[in-house]
Amino acid sequence: MRRLRLGILGAGHFGRFHALKAARGPRFDFVGLHDANPERAALVAGEAGCPALPAEAVIERAEAVIVAAPTAFHHGLAHAALSAGRHVLVEKPIAATLDEADNLISLARAKGVVLQVGQLERFSGGMRALRGPGAVDGGLAARVGRPLYMEAIRIAPFRPRSLDVSVVLDLMIHDLDLALALAGSPLVGVDAVGSRVVSPTIDIANARLRFGNGAVATITASRVSLQMERRLRVFGDAGYLNLDHLKREMFWVRRGEGEALEQVPGHGLSRATWAESDSLEAEHASFAAACLDGTPVEADGVAGRAALDAALRVEAAVRASLEAAAAG
Repeated sequence: MRRLRLGILGAGHFGRFHALKAARGPRFDFVGLHDANPERAALVAGEAGCPALPAEAVIERAEAVIVAAPTAFHHGLAHAALSAGRHVLVEKPIAATLDEADNLISLARAKGVVLQVGQLERFSGGMRALRGPGAVDGGLAARVGRPLYMEAIRIAPFRPRSLDVSVVLDLMIHDLDLALALAGSPLVGVDAVGSRVVSPTIDIANARLRFGNGAVATITASRVSLQMERRLRVFGDAGYLNLDHLKREMFWVRRGEGEALEQVPGHGLSRATWAESDSLEAEHASFAAACLDGTPVEADGVAGRAALDAALRVEAAVRASLEAAAAG
């Protein structure tokens, strides 16, 4: 089995996870790591057993590059790697602006290389259990039919990292990406509220999304809660589904199948659970397969751009609500 020469740009909190995982990756030869902080680069490179190098040297040695630097540097680093004809996995969000995202997508197409975006929730055990084989909404359609209303909650305790972006770009963007994929329709309207709590940016937000096919999604994200909660609920034209990422369990109600429910005549209850899984390992495997085998990219640049667009629209709606409140 051919292996992929991989380099990593960025050795912060999540970049370190990428590096340690890549060092053990069955399809990677980890050829180098770069970070703007030389001491941090040396520390993480030592842990991962690879050399710490300038960014240009990492790109030169590698066939593929993971960009795990702060968001403001995503475009510059990814652009340099793509320009050199390297495959790129760039952490979410794909870039800081839509123009930057468009530039990366166009460049990847021109160079004929893979551009994958780190929408990690697509590789979670819960979403893999929901999906089964095939398209992202295949498993959902089989359980609840066409989604009419979705509700996602993603809240976590405060951690002093990723404060260069709002909770919308830090956490909510995962569920924005999933809602877009599950709805299967363009986003046509966004209403949102939120506030700053302990950082200079938005720390808690709630958004209501409207899609062209009539589906609606409500998404809540917070990074200032006392405990973690990650849930997805979907009401469809054929049933209802509840998925709890932390408990690793899912149940759905649908007509004519499952354990009979007295309180819902003609409908039955079905359940599923899954073992704890490594989302980052699954993401790396998907990236390697796309680069080496030509398999479809799970979250490509277009999907990453759509998630960024939704996130920026949520941020704009939150700002508008804050300005309206301040104006009285």
